[in-house]
Amino acid sequence: MKIRLISDNIDTQMGLRLAGIEGVVVHEQGSVLAALESYRNDPDVAIILMTTKIVNLCPEVISGLKLHSHQPLLVEIPDRHGSAKIGEIIDSYISAAVGTKLGGE
Repeated sequence: MKIRLISDNIDTQMGLRLAGIEGVVVHEQGSVLAALESYRNDPDVAIILMTTKIVNLCPEVISGLKLHSHQPLLVEIPDRHGSAKIGEIIDSYISAAVGTKLGGE
């Protein structure tokens, strides 16, 4: 099984290439959707990594695929700028699902 990347910057692509993960760098919604469709149609691709900026280019499509598609797994990763506070985002999702604030504050 393969892992593929759809990124908005070359630094992320090069870093993951060093780990053996191939991918593409795109900047427009149409290019994102084309790359996503290409990887989804490859039966050997099990995981598609996407930077936060890529997910933000077409959030409705990606959310729909996450809800209704079993494979490949779509995973959002922060880019090298690390602007997303992923821990806080996860806490807010869990808090919303459970109905209580985490951390005892």
